[in-house]
Amino acid sequence: MSSSGIPSRASLAERLDTLPFTRRHLKVLSGSGIGWALDAMDVGLISFVIAVLAQQWDLSKTETGWIASVGFIGMAIGATLGGLLADRLGRRQVFAITLLIYGVATGASALVGGLAMLLVLRFFVGLGLGAELPVASTYVSEFAPRRIRGRLIVILEAFWAVGWTAAALIGYFVIPASESGWRWAFALGALPAAYAIIVRWGLPESPRWLASRGDIAQAERIITKFEADAGVTSVPLVSKAPTARVLADDASSRLGTLWYPEFRVRTLCIWLIWFCVNFAYYGAFIWIPSILVDAGYDLVRSFGFTLLITLAQLPGYAVAAWLIEVWGRRTTLSVFLAGSAVSAVLFGTATGVGAIIATGMALSFFNLGAWGALYAVTPEIYPTSLRGTGSGWAAGVGRVASIVAPLIVPVLLGVGGAPLLFAVFAGFFVVAAIVTWGLVDRRGQALDDR
Repeated sequence: MSSSGIPSRASLAERLDTLPFTRRHLKVLSGSGIGWALDAMDVGLISFVIAVLAQQWDLSKTETGWIASVGFIGMAIGATLGGLLADRLGRRQVFAITLLIYGVATGASALVGGLAMLLVLRFFVGLGLGAELPVASTYVSEFAPRRIRGRLIVILEAFWAVGWTAAALIGYFVIPASESGWRWAFALGALPAAYAIIVRWGLPESPRWLASRGDIAQAERIITKFEADAGVTSVPLVSKAPTARVLADDASSRLGTLWYPEFRVRTLCIWLIWFCVNFAYYGAFIWIPSILVDAGYDLVRSFGFTLLITLAQLPGYAVAAWLIEVWGRRTTLSVFLAGSAVSAVLFGTATGVGAIIATGMALSFFNLGAWGALYAVTPEIYPTSLRGTGSGWAAGVGRVASIVAPLIVPVLLGVGGAPLLFAVFAGFFVVAAIVTWGLVDRRGQALDDR
């Protein structure tokens, strides 16, 4: 590649969009996905730990609810700050920092002797976790070729099922094995701290972010490596064009731009979807092991049911990954949300082992497929200069629902039992399915690099 021309941001983005899927893409996807799976393992583990600590420490429903909710308080703060920092400091940097924060906090949780210190550490776990998830999806979307971008984000989100399945296996085999089983579970959850080092030094920074900050040379070097991996030996350079207008270059302007006429409807819709999906998902899945125990199933059996229900997440992601490039973002998301609503009603009224497992698996299938589509569409609706901020704030608003849901669940269970609880969750899924149609659908289109 020799030319006197200097690549423009537009030409760099076009080169990224038209690349075939390469080993370097796989490295970005798998490297981010492992971090994602470790996140899911931590979130999944707490649902099993809560069920055990409720018995060992004789905790009330309110106290166990706070163990879940305090983590989500941290996640809400982490998501909003993480998005802003990712637009300022870079995607990779923030990704690694967040892995380190919640990995250390999770490992330290294995040593706690009482509820107060566990709550403090769960806040820091949530802080790191909340910042990591929207940053990771933004990071991968900025590398992904245009024609398969949505599919790759759903595959990234599918690593969540891998992590949750690992949590279910730990919950089934490790936690009940001894009185200190939950401590060993937290110790295993410290793995992200070590993995943060690999992320920091093993993955490249987003070329789109580098170009938006004016570092065209570094962006060019990274893209050239991807092209070499794809066997592209010569790409004509475009003479330097006027720099594409950056919509926002500091935190206050990024937040303000989210509410410009061009973005306000999509911002309102994506915030509402995130709120509804978080409320229903975390309200249900954090409490499923405890609900089964309360229904009369012993600890090991309820954990076994939860493991089977969790396994249905993987086919849900697989179907969503295929449909998102066939039906588009909005249709796929709304269909999976509608399926989640029906499944929630059926699960809430199920009796008998077979019905509980079947309806729980259906809920898991549709709900996690919806999550995959939601993570795919969120970073696409914003331009590069505020993509991390937009994704982070949507996730942060959603985490507010995650805080509220575990505290409301015991109240709803006391008033109307599981049928009322899951009917409420179904209502939230329906609202999210309707609001989905207020989003833009960028299937097959280039990302907005302003």
